Amino acid sequence: MSTATVAAEHAARGRHEDRPFIRKYVFSTDHKIIGIQFLFLSLLFLLAGGLLAMTIRWQLGFPGQPMPGGGVMPETMAPGGVVLPEFYNALVTMHGTFMVFFAIMPLLVGVFANYLIPLKIGAPDMAFPTLNMWSFWLMIPAGTLMLASFFVEGGAAAAGWTAYAPLSANPEYSGVSAGQQLWCLSLIVFALSSLLGSVNYITTVVNLRAPGMTWFRMPLSIWALFVTAILAILAVPILAGALIMLLFDQTLGTHFFLPAEGGQPLLWQHLFWFFGHPEVYILILPAMGITSDVISNGSRKPIFGYHSMVYALIGIAFLGWIVWGHHMFQSGMNPTLGTTFMASTLVIAVPSAIKVFNWLGTMWRGSIHFTTPMLNGVAFVSMFVIGGLSGMFMAAAPVDIYIHDTYFIVAHIHYVLFGGSLFAIFAGIYFWFPSMFGRMMSERLGKIHFVLTFVTYNLTFFPMHILGMGGHMRRIYDPSQYEFLRPLMPMNRFITISAFLLLAAQLPFMVNFVWSLFRGKKAELNPWRDNGLEWTVPSPPPHGNFAETPTVYRGPYEFSSPLAEEDFLPQNRPVAAP
Repeated sequence: MSTATVAAEHAARGRHEDRPFIRKYVFSTDHKIIGIQFLFLSLLFLLAGGLLAMTIRWQLGFPGQPMPGGGVMPETMAPGGVVLPEFYNALVTMHGTFMVFFAIMPLLVGVFANYLIPLKIGAPDMAFPTLNMWSFWLMIPAGTLMLASFFVEGGAAAAGWTAYAPLSANPEYSGVSAGQQLWCLSLIVFALSSLLGSVNYITTVVNLRAPGMTWFRMPLSIWALFVTAILAILAVPILAGALIMLLFDQTLGTHFFLPAEGGQPLLWQHLFWFFGHPEVYILILPAMGITSDVISNGSRKPIFGYHSMVYALIGIAFLGWIVWGHHMFQSGMNPTLGTTFMASTLVIAVPSAIKVFNWLGTMWRGSIHFTTPMLNGVAFVSMFVIGGLSGMFMAAAPVDIYIHDTYFIVAHIHYVLFGGSLFAIFAGIYFWFPSMFGRMMSERLGKIHFVLTFVTYNLTFFPMHILGMGGHMRRIYDPSQYEFLRPLMPMNRFITISAFLLLAAQLPFMVNFVWSLFRGKKAELNPWRDNGLEWTVPSPPPHGNFAETPTVYRGPYEFSSPLAEEDFLPQNRPVAAP
């Protein structure tokens, strides 16, 4: 059966909208509704992770002083709202867990892969719609189990978001509680959700592309999501297997990671980081794809060096598998082996630099429109460059020995995964909001949100590089107790105040998002004058997406440079009816 025939059958089934409200909008199999469900859920988890971060920052900036209002979890604090040391460890663990697994990853993959892949390749829906529904609904018990860990005896997991053994494995340690076991169960369910989604994304891209949508006509956002799905389907089972082994150590008396019984704590580190470093690229590759589409649109030019961008995506994904050991330079690793990890980590800068060069080449001499999505896309590039440059310091083993487990590392990961990924997420939300909801977000509020976030973000995280160079360790409860860190306390307070301002800077986005859902300006058919297939259908698109399976005769980047108005005339759009 041909791809066109399969797509036509999907479309015929998809155009039946006579379903009850629950099946249409709650237990939906429509990829667009599922993407929007992921959007609302992951934004809630993003807010939860941000509130946890504020509690951490308050303790570091003003140790021992009561939080205004008593804090986010008063029952876990001393009288007056003072953060307790045991709760502080749980805060750090849960903040990292929520942000990585329940906010950034579902925002980038769950939202944009679900919403964009069928629309951008000319498909009526995902290859396995029911499986797609389950990929979302498995996130509900995963998140519920993680939140429930705050309320069990012993509190939430407190062994760090990396859960290093033996602290996380030995039931006799204070770090292992029912909360730590719920942490493992939650991430095992999350892993199943991620795998169901990845199977769907890969199958859809391979089998349901519209006629004429060749591999090298796919938008870079789809290439990035496709490569990310391959990374996830290979890496996430490693995490799930390691979590099952860890859970067995905690509950069944096995000794995979317990050295007193012959286990290997370093085995956990190898398993975790063999998943963890591909996970870094799962969290950044979709952001690169979104940024590529947004910058091309905002520059009114096709992407510069399209083929090299595709090969760079693939190169980054491949190299991401062979650099996990740079997280373990301090573990007693043989120096020769450490040198190979150091060299491979430095090499990964090459495809990353190609992408940055091509983004700049796209903007060069373009007719740049500084829309809110474009501003956030450019911010992604600048933040990614800063984060990438600091990553080069950690790639060198002699330097990493000094800055390992300091706030230099905290600054680096936040520049990549917050300054990088989150700015790209904002760019994507502002850009595809009209397609999702049929209304425009306010440009004025969007630009206010961008400026406030960009400024307060850099005020919060750039000084952390200086803290790290001064020897400020990660995950310490009270830096004022260390004599050599006392001179850095004014900077800690400055970072804390900036962090609270950064949280406040998200209020314009919240207001803009909610207000635009109901009162925003009605979106035109193609408000951004873009060449993507998703803009050839009404906004929001109907169930089944396309009235007829489109035939693609030009890719979104196969246009004159810079783009002219005639490129958007109906006869020059990238698709035509069969």
